[in-house]
Amino acid sequence: MSRIVSVNGAYLPEEEAKVSIFDRAFLFGDGVYEVTAVLDGRLVDFDAHLSRLDNSLREIALAPPLTHADLRTLHEELIGRNGVEEGVVYLHISRGAADRDFAYPENTPPTVVAFTQSRPLIDNPYAATGVKIITIPDMRWKRRDIKSTSMLAQAMGKQAAKLKGAYEAWMVENGVVTEGTSSTAFILDAEGVLRTQPLGSHILPGVTRRAVLRLAQQESVPLEERPFSVAEALAAREAFMTAASAFVLPVVEIDGVPVGDGKPGPVSRVFRRIYIEEARKT
Repeated sequence: MSRIVSVNGAYLPEEEAKVSIFDRAFLFGDGVYEVTAVLDGRLVDFDAHLSRLDNSLREIALAPPLTHADLRTLHEELIGRNGVEEGVVYLHISRGAADRDFAYPENTPPTVVAFTQSRPLIDNPYAATGVKIITIPDMRWKRRDIKSTSMLAQAMGKQAAKLKGAYEAWMVENGVVTEGTSSTAFILDAEGVLRTQPLGSHILPGVTRRAVLRLAQQESVPLEERPFSVAEALAAREAFMTAASAFVLPVVEIDGVPVGDGKPGPVSRVFRRIYIEEARKT
């Protein structure tokens, strides 16, 4: 049976889904998106995703086309229609279709698209083995706090990682790691302090990142929202990445050099286990 997707409120088979060639997300990347994990057929951290969506829409001056309640209904309807027990829901909101012009069109109905992807999240094999990453220059624009649909630099980084047999690429700017192409970067430094970039326009405010900061306090792990260099990451006790569709994944190698003993570290394993347990409870 064909996957059911949603386009502007209509539920239909993916083969019948259509968006105008004049949609501004297609022409300009003029849109935002969110990806929410699904465990046991239920949404994970959905309120936090809605909050970040509100910020992205506000920053590009696009009025929310649906209420939070309507968005929850939309997500749950797609989960139910597609029988998703484990996976993600992708939500995409653009400024809509209008003849090509850089300036924002007036009174143009936004485009709202959503679809599901079923995939194993808990039994991710990389949770046991850890992942290899590479580092690349950060070539993105300056408003990375907006979860924009314009993702060419990130796609180029992800492809570079793939060609080198790595899972992810960490981007480097002014000598320090900003974040991954689709993840937040963490290290447990040589002194045993958990470190990650502080929030600002230079990084995306990761939903799973926020949860890990809370877990660090809960587990009494020293924490500093402070940048780190690639050299500091290589000298760290352990490293890991977080993302809505990956939860917490240990990083065991950076640019071909093992991190720590080259195996998933205990802190990342604990954070992953607790995060999944709490997600299933709530």
